[in-house]
Amino acid sequence: MSTVMPQGEALKKAILWVSEKRKAQPDLNAKKLADEACLQFDLSPKDSDFLLRFVKENPATPS
Repeated sequence: MSTVMPQGEALKKAILWVSEKRKAQPDLNAKKLADEACLQFDLSPKDSDFLLRFVKENPATPS
């Protein structure tokens, strides 16, 4: 199975930002972080949906 890679720079920066936040504080709420990143990086609705799916499907701490 292949991984879909984001195309826009803002989305890439948002994913990196969320990943760093979750690494530092794994107990942070994924949806809240995604919402904050969407506002901070001015993501489109399509990119916002992608980011939310990304944070839900990729846990902060690996099993």
